[in-house]
Amino acid sequence: MTDGDERPAGTAASGDEPPAVPRDGDGPADQPAAASTRESGQAAAPNGAPAAENGDAAGDLGPAGGVGSAGHPASAGHPASEPGPPPHPAGHLVTAPGVHPIVVGGEPPTRRWRLWAVLGLVLVLVACGVPGVLLLGLVRDAAGRPAADRDDRGTAAERQLRARMTAQLDRQAAALLDGDRAGFLAVAEPAARPALTRRYAALRALRVTTWRPVADGVPAAADRPGEWRLTVTVGYCFVVPACTASSVELGTRWRVAGDAEPLLTAVEESRATPAGARPWEVSDLAVAVGKRAVVATTPALRAKLPGLLAQAEAAATVADLYAVAAPPPDRYLVYYAGRAEWQRWYGGGRPKWTAGYAVGVGGGHHDVVLNAQSLSPGGVDDLLRHELTHAASLPDGGYADRSSWWLVEGLAEYAGADGQPVDRYEGLAEARKLVRGGWNGRLDALAPADDASDDRVGGAYGIGYLAVHHLVDRFGEQRVLDFFRAVVHERRSMAEAADEVFGEPWSGLHDDCVAYLRAVAG
Repeated sequence: MTDGDERPAGTAASGDEPPAVPRDGDGPADQPAAASTRESGQAAAPNGAPAAENGDAAGDLGPAGGVGSAGHPASAGHPASEPGPPPHPAGHLVTAPGVHPIVVGGEPPTRRWRLWAVLGLVLVLVACGVPGVLLLGLVRDAAGRPAADRDDRGTAAERQLRARMTAQLDRQAAALLDGDRAGFLAVAEPAARPALTRRYAALRALRVTTWRPVADGVPAAADRPGEWRLTVTVGYCFVVPACTASSVELGTRWRVAGDAEPLLTAVEESRATPAGARPWEVSDLAVAVGKRAVVATTPALRAKLPGLLAQAEAAATVADLYAVAAPPPDRYLVYYAGRAEWQRWYGGGRPKWTAGYAVGVGGGHHDVVLNAQSLSPGGVDDLLRHELTHAASLPDGGYADRSSWWLVEGLAEYAGADGQPVDRYEGLAEARKLVRGGWNGRLDALAPADDASDDRVGGAYGIGYLAVHHLVDRFGEQRVLDFFRAVVHERRSMAEAADEVFGEPWSGLHDDCVAYLRAVAG
């Protein structure tokens, strides 16, 4: 496999340190904090380190929010941090000291779990009619636009008001990282506190280690006197203290009365592309944290977490091997979505055949979402290997060329198959059906439409898998990853990349791949 000696990013501080002591209600206000639960049977870390012991980060389960549904009351099990840092000036990077941080449905036919694995979407390419491809846009850096662009706008009074609001946000950030729920809520009016309590619990369950709010522009007057709006970009990290931060743009609303401190009246959910509302913005979460993966779902589905975490940990050891242009992710973040959450998390609206997707959230991170309604028990492992490979192999800015869909999905399918013989590949029958009719023989025309049939989608993934498998057979995995990097990361043409990496013209290699897959699946 590729770069097998490379240690995953964050290995040196991968959650081995013990969680700290909770402060002021890291769990529901009327319940004592429960001891963390460590699940047995956990996979070892990919660098050969043993599974964590003595209540460390690996395998801890942490609920977020109030009471779970359907007889599953939520208990406060996630770790909190040690006493936090002193207040920071506006825009200062705040990190927590000492913090290290399926299966539902009837009887699906073969491969029906793959209703299907697709990547996160972005409006720019949706508008261009590019279905089923990674339509992923660059997420702004956690610091937002350059400081001069933000600070030089507005009147002196508006800039002064912004400074007062960002000071409140910095106090809230420090309280969040310190495990101080009362301090987190203190900057808000009472009516805003229930929603903020849920958000606090979800972020703490996810082991938030960095929370950096930066104002975009100056406050704008709202409809009523004394009410204001301020857009804020937040850089955040989970589990790993020194990660490259993901980012999200949030709308905040405030009430200002004279010289009193501004008070939050609401924090609006993100509607920015490509990611939309993150799960921690809108849902109660139960969370399991492992050596290489973090898995979160709703309290109603929390019983799935131990099994899902073990599967995600195993999948991560495979996906790590397909990190193309950078070290593997410090943690893979996987969300397991129920029916309602599938329609709401990250904006919803995925093609009907989607069982999972990876969406870029900035900082080189891709969150993975699985659709609980579309999965069969036998399909979870290869789906996780597939999606985590996307998270490991794709550039932060995604890719925009429909013609390379076969390569992106073929590599993920190759990783998902995990070395099994070609004749045991579950999508072979669908690939055979597509090869025999309905496909024009061009790899660059393989991407399925959003309304494609299950067989058409399955066949397209199968053809991509076979093409990548043949290239690996001929040239080895490392050279195929070099080809992937040249095409997907460096955005070079197939012809240029093939000539440089393989030393052969792409036209001949393309025809060779097609001849191979026709022989195997024809």
